[in-house]
Amino acid sequence: VQGWRDAIPLKRGGTPEDIANACLFLASDLSSYITGQVLNVGGGMLT
Repeated sequence: VQGWRDAIPLKRGGTPEDIANACLFLASDLSSYITGQVLNVGGGMLT
């Protein structure tokens, strides 16, 4: 697990709350000017 975690720039695995916060943002008025985008919630990890 340590090697996997070291590959993530934020140095931790994502949590359900991380995903929920992204969903809440996209469902809120704060994202009202966002269209046609992909929001990558991956801690900066490149696959």
